[in-house]
Amino acid sequence: MAPWALLTPGVLVRTGHTVLTWGITLVLFLHDTALRQWEEQGELLLPLTFLLLVLGSLLLYLTVSLMDPGYVNVLPQPQEEAKEEQTAMVPQAIPLRRCGYCMVLQPLRARHCRECRRCVRRYDHHCPWMENCVGERNHPLFVAYLALQLVVLLWALYLAWSGLRFFQPWGLWLRSSGLLFATFLLLSLFSLVAGLLLASHLYLVASNTTTWEFISSHRIAYLRQRPGNPFDRGLTRNLAHFFCGWPPGSWETLWAEDEEEEGSSQAV
Repeated sequence: MAPWALLTPGVLVRTGHTVLTWGITLVLFLHDTALRQWEEQGELLLPLTFLLLVLGSLLLYLTVSLMDPGYVNVLPQPQEEAKEEQTAMVPQAIPLRRCGYCMVLQPLRARHCRECRRCVRRYDHHCPWMENCVGERNHPLFVAYLALQLVVLLWALYLAWSGLRFFQPWGLWLRSSGLLFATFLLLSLFSLVAGLLLASHLYLVASNTTTWEFISSHRIAYLRQRPGNPFDRGLTRNLAHFFCGWPPGSWETLWAEDEEEEGSSQAV
């Protein structure tokens, strides 16, 4: 196998993210920022904390980008016999769809990702910066990564600003602070993107919906049949289910419960 055959898009993206992360961190340490001042004053707790946060965000990024997002099993798994009351709650009007690409039976809220070439349970989106899907298994970690990354970016933004000195001749300033100023602009852009992503995902989590469902609700059969979101159970239960898996239950069961509630309200 040729060496360049190992340079897959995933390897290139993750390597680029790692190099960029440590490159920006090195720029902040080499310039006359607050980090340098803390070191000179012997206050090592804050620089060490910053380094640990950078390392933590990088490890969380690699975890989310490399883990199984919740691929639908190609081979059918043996299932336990469902209890009578459970089967009664799930209507037969929700047939399993067969994927037109990989031909597996898709559970509710699953979707085929053309980049990963697999069906993903509770599919949210394919993240090009991760080179991986965000789905049922890694979505909570993805939100945690966004939160930690935003903290690191905002702190780095403050550090970059603390090292900028504008009261210098243009040529001298460009040589001494040009790289730091470019880093500041880059951090500003990344902070804005991370903040918007975190806010949007927290909103989606709070309403128990996904990016794909939010954008394409008019094209999704199980959402077109409802005036609202059939999976929304209120802020507290949505957050508890997303981050802790409580209360447990299949999406088909929630969909059926919503149908029963809607039917009873119409009957009244």
